Amino acid sequence: MSELQVHLNGRLVPADQAVISVFDSGFLHGGTAFTTMLAKNGVVFRLARHLERLLGTVASLGFRCDATAPELSAAVGEVLAANELTDARVRVTLSPGSSKGGPPTVLATAEPLPDYPDQWYTKGIPVIVSSYKQGGNDPTAGAKTGCYFPRVLARQEAADKGVEEALWFTSDNRLAEACFCNVLLVLEGVVHTPPLDTPVLPGIVREAALQLCGELEISADADTPLTIEDMLAADEAFLTSSTMGIRPVVRIERHEVGKGLPGEITQLLMAAYRDLLETECS
Repeated sequence: MSELQVHLNGRLVPADQAVISVFDSGFLHGGTAFTTMLAKNGVVFRLARHLERLLGTVASLGFRCDATAPELSAAVGEVLAANELTDARVRVTLSPGSSKGGPPTVLATAEPLPDYPDQWYTKGIPVIVSSYKQGGNDPTAGAKTGCYFPRVLARQEAADKGVEEALWFTSDNRLAEACFCNVLLVLEGVVHTPPLDTPVLPGIVREAALQLCGELEISADADTPLTIEDMLAADEAFLTSSTMGIRPVVRIERHEVGKGLPGEITQLLMAAYRDLLETECS
């Protein structure tokens, strides 16, 4: 592959020549909205849904933005083609642009998909409980914005303890999500995930997992708040994210989840999700 290309403000440019204003709100204040997506076989999984969520975030936070879904979709296609990528991690980032005036910033990037370890999916992963709390009064909570540094710090906290992720609780001790993933629990055969108003990100793979529960006739509940007691009582647990898919959680801190192996329902959903990707990204 030749030099990495990015799609910045309507045109393709080499990544090392892409520049934004030093007064850009994204650079100065974390004032961006973004979405990260999976491309498989050259097709972005549920691109329209990703862009709908992204533009909804822009509208809800009042960002200055004139990008449209068709324009962003075209930019994604162009950056994938320019980098000759079929399986990729794709990101679209929107910023109001410079506080001194000028157009908003629109950036689309595509990079080769990381080679995630097979053992994440065959043996499961351990996680910790983050020492940080998720605040319901944060206007960016439940949205993908550039104000992600606390998540990065929590993920580093997990890495320092030799694990892959950290689970967040709210200030009133409800289970929320992981640093960069949604979390789902299996309790007595029912798949549970924290309600969106916890608040948590309306993850695209979270949505897909709930859809697959319906198709597989697995009971699911996305409306009932979850507690630490629910987490410790869970027979299975798993995380969902756009690029990493569905990953079983087999240990939380020193607590073993279920039998310490990927559970039956989790494995059913993992297989169904793989099939869904093949179907929608063919």
